[in-house]
Amino acid sequence: MQSPFPLNIRLFIWFRIFFNCRFYYPVFAILFLDYGMTLEQFALLNVAWAAAIVLLEVPSGALADCIGRRKMVIASAILMVVELCLLAFVPLGNGVFVFWVLILNRVLSGAAEATASGADEALAYDSLKVIGREKEWPDVLAVLMKRQSLAFVFAMLCGAVVYDASLLNRFTDLVNLNWSFTKQECLRFPVYLTLFMACGACVVSFQMREPPGSYPRSEFKFLAAWRSMREAGLWIIQRPTIWFFLIFLVVCDSIVRLHLTLGSQYLRLIQIPEGWFGLFSAAFAVLGLFAPKVAMALVKKRSWPWNLSALALYLFLSLLGLSLGIPYFGLIFSLTTSAGMFFLGYFSSHYLNAAIDSGHRATILSFKGLAMNLGYGLIGLSYAAYVGHLGEIDKNAAYAESIRLWPWYFAGILGLLLLCAWPWRRALWLRSPSPSSL
Repeated sequence: MQSPFPLNIRLFIWFRIFFNCRFYYPVFAILFLDYGMTLEQFALLNVAWAAAIVLLEVPSGALADCIGRRKMVIASAILMVVELCLLAFVPLGNGVFVFWVLILNRVLSGAAEATASGADEALAYDSLKVIGREKEWPDVLAVLMKRQSLAFVFAMLCGAVVYDASLLNRFTDLVNLNWSFTKQECLRFPVYLTLFMACGACVVSFQMREPPGSYPRSEFKFLAAWRSMREAGLWIIQRPTIWFFLIFLVVCDSIVRLHLTLGSQYLRLIQIPEGWFGLFSAAFAVLGLFAPKVAMALVKKRSWPWNLSALALYLFLSLLGLSLGIPYFGLIFSLTTSAGMFFLGYFSSHYLNAAIDSGHRATILSFKGLAMNLGYGLIGLSYAAYVGHLGEIDKNAAYAESIRLWPWYFAGILGLLLLCAWPWRRALWLRSPSPSSL
């Protein structure tokens, strides 16, 4: 906690670590499959997660601007505790019952994401702005990514190890502990550890304070929240640079997140043993130690059209390699595809926060979250429909067939976006998302 940043910034970094570093991520897909879900049901669960965010994202951002960002951050931490309790303690065996409990888990998880989205970032950014240090925001993002990456390394390694019963039993034998674990017992260990992280997020959120001069109204009015949402929507629509930027983020984010969601299934496809999943996830987290430096150099030295074009080409080539499903060597393309998330997060936060005013910051950032999760929900529905169309074939075969389409889907959607944006090409190229140009 010793740093030159204000207390809210330090707490914001800790909150993001506790909220996002989930021990079950390296086994996310196979965890739900081992709970008894089919690949199609798993895709539908993620659609429910995205749908909850889509419905709550912007209203929660407007609510944060009206009643205070701190209250929304606290609410998100409490929702995280509840959703993890469902995942940790649901009795297995009855497939239909488990599916509906997991639907509720995904809805609450989406609600927690939506409630935190925009509110935590707006609270942190305004904590700098109120003391005239908002130019340090890129440095905050760099510190956040580095510390999150270190936490991810630990969480991913531990999550994969405690999920693998054979690996855990070999470890207990090595240290002469008279313990023996079954696969069913290990199934929930990563969830229990994540529940502990949720409690940490709760503790941190209660320590946050509203920045001086930005206290919420004493009386909440629904008309004020609705007006804030309408003004933020009109602000985005009237600026081609912003809506083009948001749509580009949606296209890139949805395909990368689909891969991250099904990452453990991909590792199975390329014949990586389950006990090694955590090492792969840790390697991905280590990339977060270097990606912020690259992203910071890009935003300082290159224009935003150049950065977006380079990112699009990078993701297409990564997806092309990913689609080949090469045993073992496919790890390289999985890592490069996953690393695109670091650049997307840095570019979106840097450019958008520079362009929007404090009064509507949480609402507009929530529009970003809304757009991204709507895109993720749509691609999840499409994936579920496609897998269902393939019929009763092996899960690995269905997955291998689906990823062959990913690079061409990505290229086609980006091509359509460029075609639609052609009438505004001069404005898009010449203008940059910053207060001086907007």
